[in-house]
Amino acid sequence: MNLLGWVLLYAVLVMCWGWAWQRRHHNIGVVDVLWAKGVAAGALLMAWLGDGALQPRIALAVLGGLWGSRLALHLWHRVRSEDEDGRYRYLRGYWNGHQGKIFGFFMAQALLVVLFALPFLAVARNPSTGHAAWIAAAVAVWLLSVGGEALADRQLARFRANPANKGRTCRQGLWRYSRHPNYFFEWLHWFTYVLLAVGSPLWWLAWSGPVVMYLFLRYLSGVPFTEKQALRSRGEDYRDYQRSTSMFFPWFPRTSPSQDRTP
Repeated sequence: MNLLGWVLLYAVLVMCWGWAWQRRHHNIGVVDVLWAKGVAAGALLMAWLGDGALQPRIALAVLGGLWGSRLALHLWHRVRSEDEDGRYRYLRGYWNGHQGKIFGFFMAQALLVVLFALPFLAVARNPSTGHAAWIAAAVAVWLLSVGGEALADRQLARFRANPANKGRTCRQGLWRYSRHPNYFFEWLHWFTYVLLAVGSPLWWLAWSGPVVMYLFLRYLSGVPFTEKQALRSRGEDYRDYQRSTSMFFPWFPRTSPSQDRTP
């Protein structure tokens, strides 16, 4: 079995378990936990079974494994301690709780695990030695992106933990400069593997990480679903946030009309 085949097998088995878990607990959000866990496992499998140079494969195992594990643990804590995410609650209602459609959704996520393992394949097949400078650059990008995402997650969790903030939008810390700083740093993280794959005959494949992740976050599963749910739950407060704050790339906030009217 080739490298991607092992990743697919693992992802399908894990997603089958996740589908059974959500049937008992009525929480589709576990799919995000298992996606992150599957991507981390993909990095480890590629690093272990790949035939490229040792240094980039070790870096892949450490950086990819730690990134996915941190994200999976963060999401698992949220799934276990909060109600089902509004996006998935809406999806469950839209499908009338049809378990066949939900199972298909979990299997689609297994395929996405394989899709996001493609940059790892480029690293695992990298024959280049003397890779120290590129590995150092990859580590720097990884530290910035993972640190930024973790900080954004902590700032949002602290804001949500305050009952006085119910129905309000977080504008603190990184959330002052981007409506989705966690998504931005998650996207930035994928450039880690572009740097690790320099010298690989499959280097072009590493670019699928940041390109596909941006398309998903910006146009498909990330920003659109999150913003629709935010508008349903927070209404005008979130519309004001949309007018004043950059959607994805961090930038200085604009003055919104409502702020102009504030005495």
